[in-house]
Amino acid sequence: MKILFAGPSLPDAARLCGDAMRVRPPAAHSDVLAAVRDGATAIGIIDGNFEHVAPVWHKEILHALDQGVAVFGAASMGALRAAECDAFGMVGIGRIYEDYASGRRVDDSDVALLHGPAELGYPALSLPLVNVDATLDRLEADEALDKLTLSRFRDVARQLFYKDRTWSAIIEAAGKAAERPQLLQLLHATSVNRKREDALMLVRILADFTPQSPAKRGNWSFRATSLWRSVADQPETS
Repeated sequence: MKILFAGPSLPDAARLCGDAMRVRPPAAHSDVLAAVRDGATAIGIIDGNFEHVAPVWHKEILHALDQGVAVFGAASMGALRAAECDAFGMVGIGRIYEDYASGRRVDDSDVALLHGPAELGYPALSLPLVNVDATLDRLEADEALDKLTLSRFRDVARQLFYKDRTWSAIIEAAGKAAERPQLLQLLHATSVNRKREDALMLVRILADFTPQSPAKRGNWSFRATSLWRSVADQPETS
């Protein structure tokens, strides 16, 4: 059984995956442990909760790997955890993961965004910085904006709190309010959703994946610490 944790990065995951895997909401603390106990043979992590609940724990990912369960990560929380756990066997996928793994990105909030509820399809209410950067990269390659404006947009986008980051806010903070209609049209027309691109890549790889060898990588042993046992020994709730 394959289990995928997805939300705002890929709101249509259930439709796209069909019967190939079971789609669950963004992963939070103990959700990967629950997936292992449910019999998962492969787990894909795209999105994760982090603000009002404890995020998915590295230890439960290591537990999954130690149990021979393949764990893939991309796009958002999955990319972060893959960059942190790839030495142990977690498989990172996509450009965002590569940026974190290489050190080109270091801030967790680069993938964060404000969004609406699952019942409405996780509508995006702000822009993740990874998508802003990808869009500005495309505009630079197309020479659609001058370098000074692009540089200013990059600077102010990084300075904005992730919940406040929108194209309108970026334009305003960059001192380009007078050109807002034209700029918004250009930015929306050129918009790159890097998180969705990476999430789709993970879905394709996970759908085709067949377990062939242990997921664990390297010479390490899983340590069942007292903290781990305090979580793992808790009775499951439905």
